[in-house]
Amino acid sequence: MTTRIDARFAALKQQGRPALVTFTMAGDPDYDTALSILKALPAAGADVIELGMPFTDPMADGPAIQAAGLRALKAGQDMKRTLALVGEFRRGDDATPIVLMGYYNPIYVYGVERFLADAKAAGVDGLIVVDLPPEEDAELCLPALAAGVNFIRLATPTTDDKRLPVVLKNTSGFVYYVSITGITGSATPDAGKVADAVVRIKRHTTLPVCVGFGVRTAEQAAAIVRGADGVVVGSALVDAVRKTLAPGGKPTPATVPAVADLVRTLAQGVRGTQPVSTASAG
Repeated sequence: MTTRIDARFAALKQQGRPALVTFTMAGDPDYDTALSILKALPAAGADVIELGMPFTDPMADGPAIQAAGLRALKAGQDMKRTLALVGEFRRGDDATPIVLMGYYNPIYVYGVERFLADAKAAGVDGLIVVDLPPEEDAELCLPALAAGVNFIRLATPTTDDKRLPVVLKNTSGFVYYVSITGITGSATPDAGKVADAVVRIKRHTTLPVCVGFGVRTAEQAAAIVRGADGVVVGSALVDAVRKTLAPGGKPTPATVPAVADLVRTLAQGVRGTQPVSTASAG
């Protein structure tokens, strides 16, 4: 079965260009604004959308994404509303892949079987669950694959050649390479080292490899995609939301355009359609 993720990467391969994968937090700073941001992403140049599932203890995330999750939770976001967000997005866009990213706890509490049925019905294409290792595949990964939902794994600089086949065994959609050791948004990746790592991963899989953690500018994104199938940008977009908020974390008229403008700049960098040295994701 071909998912939207498979179809999108196949189309990009035909076009000979890498993917821009964007991450935003579901419900940040509130449901309506998050939906407006989601709807603006494809037109701005996002090829694949990762949507964060807010959680109270996001151990792999840096301060920006942690704060976004807490803003969303404060505004009343929960799993039901996150799936509703995807469902509303799907009414106007049946092509752009959506990957839910986060931690197992909210899915476990919701109930795996119910979650997968509701996620599939809403139009979710893939899952990235950062705290479920391959040893726990029976918990969520295998049921997700059986439901026709891609399960995307993280590989890191410390994932050696012995561990890689274990990590990749049930991975589908694409491989997410974490370009740095540490939390999201905490350091800048080295494009040369990333390219070498992607080559190593590709010895073990035919899946596309997308690189994330620490990419903030169009220049960095352009450098990364010279050696990868796609680049993931999250913390910079979440920061763009935060910088536009009024006191009390309320959205302003600048909130949605700030994210869309940044995605547009990043997309130009990824596609090589403008000089990237001046384009900063702040």
